[in-house]
Amino acid sequence: MNAKAETQGSALDMVKLVIAIGIVVAGVAAYYQFSDQSQLLRVIGVLAALLIGGAVALTSSQGRALWSFASEARAEVRKVIWPTRPETIQTTLAVLVIVIIVGLFLWAVDSILFWVVQMLTGQGD
Repeated sequence: MNAKAETQGSALDMVKLVIAIGIVVAGVAAYYQFSDQSQLLRVIGVLAALLIGGAVALTSSQGRALWSFASEARAEVRKVIWPTRPETIQTTLAVLVIVIIVGLFLWAVDSILFWVVQMLTGQGD
């Protein structure tokens, strides 16, 4: 009996997702269909279709799982200790200096190898 309930629930969820996608596709199609109307109104229509489609999708089990994941992710982001402005500036400057040093080193190695290859192949004459 439980398997039957899960099948019905997943079928209903699939129908909800198809309806949500249909709403969004209809909104985009309406955007192009009513090209003679104001662009502002057409964009508002597409945004409304996205909101309505998203609301329908969130009523499915996959949508509820996505919402739960987003809520948990937001809670985790709030726990992060972000660096201060001076720490960010110091780290950025350190990265820039290292990149410049490594770039110069690679340029020097490339130049030396280019010179060696020229001498070995006789093209340096």
